[in-house]
Amino acid sequence: MAESAKASTSAVDINLEGLSITEGIRDAPVCIIILGMAGSGKTTFTRSLIEHSSQGGFNPYVVNLDPACREVPYAAHIDIRDTVNYKEVMKQYQLGPNGGIVTALNMFTTKMAKFAELVRRAGERGHKWCIIDTPGQIEVFTWSASGNIITEGLATMFPTIIVYVMDVVRSACPTTFMSNMLYACSILYKTRLPFLVALNKIDLKDCSFVQEWMTDFEAYQDALEQEQSFVNNLTRTMSLTLDTFYENLTTCGVSAKTGVGFAQLIKHLLNLVVEYDKDYRPVYEKMRKERLAEQQQLPANKTDEAGSAIQLGLDLKDPTPNQSDNSVFLMAPGLVPQNVEQNDTEDMEDDGKTDLEEQNFQTFVHNRMSSQQNKHDKLMQEQQQSKNT
Repeated sequence: MAESAKASTSAVDINLEGLSITEGIRDAPVCIIILGMAGSGKTTFTRSLIEHSSQGGFNPYVVNLDPACREVPYAAHIDIRDTVNYKEVMKQYQLGPNGGIVTALNMFTTKMAKFAELVRRAGERGHKWCIIDTPGQIEVFTWSASGNIITEGLATMFPTIIVYVMDVVRSACPTTFMSNMLYACSILYKTRLPFLVALNKIDLKDCSFVQEWMTDFEAYQDALEQEQSFVNNLTRTMSLTLDTFYENLTTCGVSAKTGVGFAQLIKHLLNLVVEYDKDYRPVYEKMRKERLAEQQQLPANKTDEAGSAIQLGLDLKDPTPNQSDNSVFLMAPGLVPQNVEQNDTEDMEDDGKTDLEEQNFQTFVHNRMSSQQNKHDKLMQEQQQSKNT
């Protein structure tokens, strides 16, 4: 607890001391990160997994990391929408939908130390699983710095598993199937964590053909020959390359809508927890110790060009009273869900940032917006002058 209270929440230090616990990796809760292509049924899958794991006595702790969704069909203990105003981020930083999601995740990650602390306390209160739903745009979480910090940060503290949700209906096309497999393979080697492919929507189409394509190269080649596409040769070559990937890949057919297959899925997840303890825990334990050693060697402060000390660990807080609700970036800086016990909320008090630090942050935002406006005005003047000449 003392180490957690001292943890820095700055973007610079967030993946070091703030994500480390001196006693090492805990046994609970098991963090299950759900990924998948847009439209694969991740959110519905998450709801069904929550229901079946609750019936199995795992008492799941639920986290929603999709800031752009309007509503979710489950009750979340931590919801990024309670922390980051996605639409206001897009407006203030002049971003598109994907850029807004990335920026919202980056803002959430500045609170990663508190997020990890809440997950740790959930394990102490009896939550055996922590189910994490991610944004629909898979590349936003998988390949962003914030997604990497969240994934590795949790893996250095708790047993962590990746579940890749795959749409069986769309994968009936051999080239789409290969696209899913390439994405699954890249995520597996990037995250370096136990990996499960959930073959979703088996209520609409049986998944046996997918499992056959993974184990029988000739069967996949026959299906590929029936497709008239210029990428067939490339897909055929890739299928040979992924042959080794298929050998150790865990798959399970499920229907997120009807709940079929989730009993078998839970058995696979329990086996992957054992795999994490055997093969992955030593790796992340070593990584955790290396980060603690690096943190101890870092200076407490940096200096600017004039030689003045710059305090590290500046934190984002609620807006000043003269700001409207529409300009809120971080609406709940403590990341305290409504159903957390009173004793927990008292410990998760605000960081106590000084008035000077608040003024510095507000000045930074004001200067940035002024600079953008000046560039825009200058550009408009140049265009007007060119028209006049």
